[in-house]
Amino acid sequence: GSWRPAPLCRGRALPRPPPRPACAVGRPLRWVSSSSQPGPTESDPGEGQVFLSESCVKRLLEITEGSEFLRLQVEGGGCSGFQYKFSLDTVINPDDRQGQRGGARVVVDVDSLAFVKGSMVDFSQELIRSSFQVLSNPQAEKGCSCGTSFSVKL
Repeated sequence: GSWRPAPLCRGRALPRPPPRPACAVGRPLRWVSSSSQPGPTESDPGEGQVFLSESCVKRLLEITEGSEFLRLQVEGGGCSGFQYKFSLDTVINPDDRQGQRGGARVVVDVDSLAFVKGSMVDFSQELIRSSFQVLSNPQAEKGCSCGTSFSVKL
């Protein structure tokens, strides 16, 4: 069998999702409190929500194994005052909120959730880098051009 290069941009060499708006609307995650509450009540619908884009779900399913999930944290720092931090984790803490879509799981601690509720988590692939990003954060007043830090509306 002789080796043949895969055709560029034809067939299955570069799978592309069906055309959609850049910020495809994700379904809201169902948040589950780690505490012993029976579940979110009507007056408290999950304490805010974070949405996962199709590309985020797809990438998470590729890189997570077993009980791993994506942890999103907000920390002080960055050029705009606060910055997003993504990591893979397996430990659920008492103040964490979990959400899932299509088998992909994301966990945000309560303090961070206040800064990102209503946001979309996306996986972006560009020529120079690929990364998880927080898009259209309603809690952010402005962000830096690289999309990793933001300032909060007062």
